[in-house]
Amino acid sequence: MFRTKRSGLVRRLWRSRAPVEGDGEADRGTHGPGGCCMGKATKVAKSNGAAEAELKTLTHSILKKIKEKQLEVLLQAVESKGGARSPCLLLPSKVDAKVGQQSYSLPMLLYKVFRWPDLRHSSELKRLSCCESYGKVNPELVCCNPHHMSRLCELESPPPPYSRYPMDYLKPPDSLVMQGSGERAHWCVVAYWEEKTRVGRLYSVQESSLDIFYDLPQGNGFCLGQLCSDNKSQLVQMVRAKIGYGIQLTREPDGVWVYNRSCYPIFIKSATLDNPDSRTLLVHKVFPGFSIKAFDYDKACSLQRPNDHEFTQQPRTGFTVQISFVKGWGQCYTRQFISSCPCWLEVIFNTR
Repeated sequence: MFRTKRSGLVRRLWRSRAPVEGDGEADRGTHGPGGCCMGKATKVAKSNGAAEAELKTLTHSILKKIKEKQLEVLLQAVESKGGARSPCLLLPSKVDAKVGQQSYSLPMLLYKVFRWPDLRHSSELKRLSCCESYGKVNPELVCCNPHHMSRLCELESPPPPYSRYPMDYLKPPDSLVMQGSGERAHWCVVAYWEEKTRVGRLYSVQESSLDIFYDLPQGNGFCLGQLCSDNKSQLVQMVRAKIGYGIQLTREPDGVWVYNRSCYPIFIKSATLDNPDSRTLLVHKVFPGFSIKAFDYDKACSLQRPNDHEFTQQPRTGFTVQISFVKGWGQCYTRQFISSCPCWLEVIFNTR
C-alpha cells in the first residue's frame, strides 16, 4: 500500500507537469509577441520523444526518493497552480540531475518540469515572499516548491543611470510604521476601475504583501469578485472572469514588486520603469508567472515629477502605478488610454 500510494502521487505529478510548446496543452497566454516591453518569453522547442522519455524516467526516479508527505505538498502546489497555500518543500540543494548534455540542480529540475520548461539559469528566478526560506541562506536545504518562485521580467532596454534626489521619505525602514494614533500606517491604497468608473472603495494596504484577485482558492486580500459592478459590457465581463488568481503586490526593501498569478498577461505603467526624461512612459507587458519591480525607491528619488498618467480621479501628489488585466494600452495598442481598458488598478503610494 505504501509503494502504491507513492507511485500514484508520482504519476499524478507527472501528469501535472508544465506543458511544452507543441504538445497541444501550452497556455497561449504564457508566450507570444506583443507589447513595448515584456517579460522575456523564450520559445521552447517542440517536445522530442526520446528527450521526453529520458526526462520522465529521471523525474520519476527523483520523485520516488522524496518523502510521501513532501510529494503531497508538491502535488498540492502543482495541481492548484499556486492557488492553494502550500508550505516550503525543503530538499538537498546539492543533488544534480542530467538531462541530455545538461546538468541541473534538483530545484532547477523541478522548476523546469512543473513550471517553466524554457528555464535556463537560476538568475532568471525570484523567490516569492510567501516562501518561509525567503531571505535565508541554508547551504544544505533549499525550498523546491515551484510555486514559491517567479520568473524575473526583463525589460527590452534598461533605463539610463539615475541621479540622486533628496526624497528619502519614499523609503521608510519597514512597513510596520505606526501612525500617531498607534495604528499601523498604510503604505499604499488600491483603486479598482472598469473603464472610466471606479468600482468599490479604496483598499488600504498595511501588510507587506497583498493578493488582488477575482477567484482564488484560500484567497485573502482584495477580492474583486465581491465588488458590486453595474457595468454590462461584454468585454468587461469577459476580462473580469479572466482575472482569476490575479496579482500579488509585495513591498520589499528595494521597492514594490508585482507577481502575475493569473493565466493571462498584465500590463504595467510606472514612473520608475523608464527613462525619467521621456515625455511619456511605456506600458510593460508581464506574462503569467513573471514578477516585475513595478516601483523602485532609489530610482524614484531622482524623478522631478511623480506621474504622467492621463487619467486619475483626482490630482495625485505622490507616485502611482497603473495595472491593466489582459488588455494593454498606449502607443503599441489600439487603446491609447488606460480608461479604455476593461479592468484595471491604480496603486497610490503613501509618501507621508
